[in-house]
Amino acid sequence: MGYVEDLREIVGHRPLIFVGSVTVIVDNTGRLLLQQRKFPNGAWGIPGGLMELGESTEDTARRELFEETGLTVSKLNLINVYSGPQNYIKAENGDEFYVVTTAYYSEGYEGIINVDKAESIKFDFFQPKELPENIVRSHKVILEEFFKKHYSHQK
Repeated sequence: MGYVEDLREIVGHRPLIFVGSVTVIVDNTGRLLLQQRKFPNGAWGIPGGLMELGESTEDTARRELFEETGLTVSKLNLINVYSGPQNYIKAENGDEFYVVTTAYYSEGYEGIINVDKAESIKFDFFQPKELPENIVRSHKVILEEFFKKHYSHQK
C-alpha cells in the first residue's frame, strides 16, 4: 500500500490535505500532452498524482509522469502552486481531500508513451487552440496560467 491508502486505513473518509504534482509536456511542435483519465468520467487532465513520503514535488512530478506515461523529463519549470477551497475533492468512494498542487512544464521528453490502463484511457497531444472540452476543472486553471505566463510557441 502507498501513503494515501495507509492514511485512509486510519482516518476513513475524513477530509485530508494531500500534496500533488502535475507536468505539462510540450513537444517540439508546441502541442501539449493530455491524459484521458478513467476517473472522473473520462475527463482529460495533466499527467500527475500525489506525493509519497520522502519525495519532493519535483520527484513526485517525475515519478507520476513515468508511471502514467513511460516518459521522462530532465528540466522541470515551475508554473505555480495551487491550493484553497476550490481544490476540494470528494471521491466516488466518499474520501474527502484538499490538494495542494505544484504544476510544472517541460519542453521536451524522452521515451515512448506507454499507457497505464489502471488510471488512463489514453494520451494524446493537442494544439493549444484544439484542447478537448472535458478537462478537469483544476487543470483548466493551470493550463490557462501556463498559456498566459509560460507558453512560448506561437501556433
